[in-house]
Amino acid sequence: MNKTLEEIAVITYGKDYKKNPPGDNIPIYGTGGIMGYTSKPLNSGPSVLTGRKGSINKPFYVDGDFWNVDTIYCIKTTPIINTKWFYYNLCNKNLSILNEATGVPSVSTSALNKLQFHYVDFPHQRKIARILTTVDSIIEKTEAAIAKYKAIKQGMMHDLFTRGIDVKTGKLRPKFEDAPELYKESELGWIPKEWEVKRLDEIGQVVTGNTPSTTNQKYYGSDFLFISPADIGKTKYLVDSEKKLSVLGYKISRGITGGSICVVCIGSTIGKMAINRHDCATNQQINTIIPNNNALNEYYYYSVNRYVKKQLYIEAGLQAVPIVNKSTFEKLKIAMPHNEKESDVIAKRLGSVDAYIEKLTIEEDKRLIIKQGLMQDLLTGKKEVTPDPEDYKEMEN
Repeated sequence: MNKTLEEIAVITYGKDYKKNPPGDNIPIYGTGGIMGYTSKPLNSGPSVLTGRKGSINKPFYVDGDFWNVDTIYCIKTTPIINTKWFYYNLCNKNLSILNEATGVPSVSTSALNKLQFHYVDFPHQRKIARILTTVDSIIEKTEAAIAKYKAIKQGMMHDLFTRGIDVKTGKLRPKFEDAPELYKESELGWIPKEWEVKRLDEIGQVVTGNTPSTTNQKYYGSDFLFISPADIGKTKYLVDSEKKLSVLGYKISRGITGGSICVVCIGSTIGKMAINRHDCATNQQINTIIPNNNALNEYYYYSVNRYVKKQLYIEAGLQAVPIVNKSTFEKLKIAMPHNEKESDVIAKRLGSVDAYIEKLTIEEDKRLIIKQGLMQDLLTGKKEVTPDPEDYKEMEN
């Protein structure tokens, strides 16, 4: 049996908060999440918030007091409905298809009210909500661990690229404040005396990708991956692209060898970068450094991340479409040790943290897929659940 949203919940509008008394305990929600705090609540949970304008496909479950602005609806369920169950149902809908605007996405209450949900009784709702909440809790712990190790990595990046490693001791050099004689000033800031600044075209060949004609199928096949910015993901290695080129397409696209560093130099994702594990080709949005010494490619990746990303943003400036062409890109600079052993130690230390972040990221992606499958099965009735005794508690007020 299906029920419409209008049969199981009530939608109310948010309000402007600018005249509210200041505070730090009542969260103010917009379509992107918490955008500030006040001392005056507009609503209280459990409630589900969903966008009226802007981001209309990102519901929030909220407990406690809160204020929601006029771009996001507050939805309160009736007593026979478990709010968390309703929240997961709303998350399982593609709310983008309700968009009624040609500009900023917008959805009306009438469109939301017509949404239909597979209805089950309250104990079954509660059991389904508990299962999905447990999965969410595991995902949240993984996300927290990823954030923690990313912060650790950033701290390590700062120390390793400002102090380097004393290869005799295997430890960081003393800080500049404690031993200024160990450092020298460079165009990239203070660096160890044993380091030097190099242009990207001094450490390898810089290649800009190219897209073969899509109307000529002889350029496409199954021999080589064809990489675009979308294939540069959450980790330091390229993900496998679904697009592939023939041998001829690989040559026309200016193929690159495995171990190269690919950097997005056009568009909103400028600065994204990754190492390709195998020979592949890229489109014209990517500039690639093919290292002269492939043994140093891991160090180059981290060094480019440390020094070049900021230079890219500066070079791109305020252009409507950010772009840094090959002739500018290859002049950008990194700092590196004279001693390759020091470069290797730096890369390995950062690589060990990255490997753990990648492991956690893979786990998170798997759990998100599991959650999506569970939501589809449990919320559509494809898979039935048996409520536990605790699921027969009083209904919500």
